[in-house]
Amino acid sequence: MTANKTAPTPVDPHEFIAAVPHPTRRADAELLMEMMEVASGQPATMWGPTIVGFGTYHYKYESGREGDAVAIGFSPRSANLALYGLTIAPTAPALLAKLGKHKRGAGCLYVNKLADVDVEILAQLARDGYRHMMDAVHVQPQG
Repeated sequence: MTANKTAPTPVDPHEFIAAVPHPTRRADAELLMEMMEVASGQPATMWGPTIVGFGTYHYKYESGREGDAVAIGFSPRSANLALYGLTIAPTAPALLAKLGKHKRGAGCLYVNKLADVDVEILAQLARDGYRHMMDAVHVQPQG
């Protein structure tokens, strides 16, 4: 059994975001932290060195791999904002069509800056993604 390599850390997410060098990326990260806290009802927690996460769930695959993972979250990377858990809800495809300039990866949504997207649509993606993850795995949120 192999656990998830990315795990919660004691690092303060506010301090992590305050140290983001690019002013626009830092301001976007501050807004995302507030948005995702509201969407999930969970406090921000650092996962690994660069992911700000909200809520957790436990997963177990048939292969035996299991662990805990972040329900929704983001990472303010130098090239873009990587957003996690926002593309999984059944409502996501219709919302993504209205979001604005973005790219999708394997389970991730990439946005250059929040000014490129409809922030209300992004907030709905966060709410729906969190709710879907909690419902899909039949867990109670772990704070």
